[in-house]
Amino acid sequence: MPRKILITGASRGIGAAIARLAGSKGWQVGVNYHRSAQAAEALVRDISSSGGQAVALQADVSRLAQVKALFTDFDAAFGTPDVLINNAGMLASYPITEADEDKLAALFGANVFGAYFCAREAVLRMARSRGGPGGVIVNMSSVAARLGGLGGGTAYAGSKGALDAFNLALAKEVGSEGIRVNALRPGLIATEIHNVHGGIAQMQQLARTAVPIGREGTADEVARVALWLASEEASYVHGAVIDVAGGR
Repeated sequence: MPRKILITGASRGIGAAIARLAGSKGWQVGVNYHRSAQAAEALVRDISSSGGQAVALQADVSRLAQVKALFTDFDAAFGTPDVLINNAGMLASYPITEADEDKLAALFGANVFGAYFCAREAVLRMARSRGGPGGVIVNMSSVAARLGGLGGGTAYAGSKGALDAFNLALAKEVGSEGIRVNALRPGLIATEIHNVHGGIAQMQQLARTAVPIGREGTADEVARVALWLASEEASYVHGAVIDVAGGR
């Protein structure tokens, strides 16, 4: 039986790289997206044309009702997910003097509430006490959680710090249910998310001096670690946070 994986925020960047890699390994892939329908459908076609199985699933993961529908749709397509990758999120940059309810609600909704809501639905299906088979949850954090982020990064770094704490607490809560929980902290990775900070070219310039190995990372490099955590090769890795940041 092929393994089943649901990846939130998977229409582009790191999420898309994880989806492509999982599809190439024969996994059944749920590609969640919020607004980027064309990108998600194109990714599904790419996976399918390479012999994989994938479905595009729309949902705003900051809304519990939509997350419930997302998991119901995945159930209908493939059954109970073996792996959830909580990848959906956004990068924001503004000084603390410009923080307000709307900005913080949007950021924490995408970066924190979405992880809670998706983990909730995954645990309801995976937990052995509920008749589930167990499973794996991987939360996508950031080195900003321990470095404070780039300029204007108080809100973003705070949201990722919250995710790190959530990751550990969830691991302690559901480990006995046969569910492994871990997190990744990518560093300077060449994806479109850095358009908030001036684009990939500016990020690459920063990486040459700020990253000990002297370059930015790629989405594929993060994807390989994510799928390793999802595999049985990482069967005793639980409650961990793994940096994929070139030593930064």
